[in-house]
Amino acid sequence: MTAVDPQPTHQPCSSAPEERLLPGTPTSGERLPPGSATSEGMLLPGSPALRRLQTAVVAAGLAAFAMLYSTQASLPQIADTFGVDATWSSLTVSVTTGALAISVLPMSALADRFGPTRVMIVGLMAGCVCVGLGATAPNLPLFLLSRGAAGLSLSSVVAVAMGHIGDRVHPRAAAAAVGMYVSATSLGGLLGRLVPAGLDSHGGWRVAVAAVAGVGAVCTAIFALTVPGGVTARRRGAGRQAAGTGGIGGDERTVGAVGAGRTGGTGRAGETGAVIRRHLRDPGILRLCGVGMVLMGGFVATYNYLTYRLTEAPFRLSSATIGLVFCAYLAGTVTSTAAGRLTVRLGRRPVLLGAIAIALAGLALTVPDTLGCVLVGLVVYTAGFFAAHSVASGWVGARAVTGRAEASALYLLGYYLGSSVGGTLIGLAWTAAGWPATVCCVAATQLAAALLAPRVEPIPPAS
Repeated sequence: MTAVDPQPTHQPCSSAPEERLLPGTPTSGERLPPGSATSEGMLLPGSPALRRLQTAVVAAGLAAFAMLYSTQASLPQIADTFGVDATWSSLTVSVTTGALAISVLPMSALADRFGPTRVMIVGLMAGCVCVGLGATAPNLPLFLLSRGAAGLSLSSVVAVAMGHIGDRVHPRAAAAAVGMYVSATSLGGLLGRLVPAGLDSHGGWRVAVAAVAGVGAVCTAIFALTVPGGVTARRRGAGRQAAGTGGIGGDERTVGAVGAGRTGGTGRAGETGAVIRRHLRDPGILRLCGVGMVLMGGFVATYNYLTYRLTEAPFRLSSATIGLVFCAYLAGTVTSTAAGRLTVRLGRRPVLLGAIAIALAGLALTVPDTLGCVLVGLVVYTAGFFAAHSVASGWVGARAVTGRAEASALYLLGYYLGSSVGGTLIGLAWTAAGWPATVCCVAATQLAAALLAPRVEPIPPAS
């Protein structure tokens, strides 16, 4: 998202021809089959090269988000191993997402300099190593260090992937490619919670986390072997807006927004900084970033500490059974799409407030000590959260008349910082007073989101 000026100001035409490659141009001796790309190098619908790129980005999305959330389902077991309470164990999630949040912009600049494919491959490989080493950590500080390093490494995918699709794929095929990547990130996040939950009772959380690192390594290999264009392909000089960016919404569903519509690094750092400063002076964009921050803080905290509640009386569920609870995430697939359609008819603010009201109703249903009520409430809350987040993330792009990629990056920064801060601080309520106090704190985040919602819709440009 940010840009740097890594190239020499004056460069002979005969040197470093790779710097002038279009995004679809084959490198490292690769030749794309006839009919795979336009004369400008854009991958065409139905071409073998496009199918390879789709396979690659699906593998990257699965790997990154499986490893990112590989400890959330095992928090009680991690706390027992290191002899800490729920708040401390939640740092294994919060440190990872916090490191990711502060690394997105720098990682995006690295992609401008070294090429997006190379940055993603190196980042995924480093992420696999960090997650795998974390499974052997003898104490919590070293484990948290490995988790933070993993978040930094995995930001390579979050910062680059969707924008890379927008740069490489012909507009007629871009929406489908983006959709496949978005689905993969959602499934990756779910996989990173289900696999550890299923293995906890057999080999413990260390085996479970190591298994996720193994899955990540396999997906990384698939990405490296299938991505077209070679590892050194550069970004296209003229920025293009990736199809679907900023309006997909919902946890992992908006993770690629920062990379969309980006331009090459040369001579762009000052302009990008000016755009970001302009956005920071826009109260509407700041409010929407705040909405994403508090929504995500409450959402991560809900799932963090619900795992503890369900292991205790009167539920006493096994780790494998608790893992299935994360399937409630699938409710967001429906509601995030439905929310997008409703905003066209009713406007963004009414839909956002309605989604928050649904989330609050779901939270209330989780308070009674009845398993059926808790599960229904969780599904309702999750559905409301994803709908609200879908509206807020799309609203950022609509609010920003120019510099939509920069606006999306700011939203993404707030989103993951909220995950990091809220996911841990609300643990103090759980430790002090249990689930009712946790619900009150999460409800406060939802009410804060409602208060932060802008009161004025963006005015469409005149046609």
